[in-house]
Amino acid sequence: MANIKKGDLVQVISGSSQARGGDRGKQGKVIEVLKAEDRVVVEGVNFVTKHVRVGQTQRGTKTGGIETHEAPIHVSNVQLVDPKSKKPTRVGFREETVTKDGVSKTVRIRYAKKSGEDL
Repeated sequence: MANIKKGDLVQVISGSSQARGGDRGKQGKVIEVLKAEDRVVVEGVNFVTKHVRVGQTQRGTKTGGIETHEAPIHVSNVQLVDPKSKKPTRVGFREETVTKDGVSKTVRIRYAKKSGEDL
């Protein structure tokens, strides 16, 4: 089971500080998880400029130019935000037995290690 999932609130914990133009300390939601590369795309973090070739759509409007969008960041450089204290925390897993319709099933639940709250 993954520590960080799509939709989680994470904080950047490494890199240059915001005073020097970096992203450390910024918080944002995870837009996409790239499991094969161990990277995540976070909303509002790690912006890059991309030059897109000028083209035309079916209606004749021009597309292209310089666009900015979020680039992936390594999963080790972000940490999940504790829902209680709004500070970065580690993720733990605990197994609970859930009984539904007479069938018991063991499920893994993620929790914040700082506050012990479920995620």
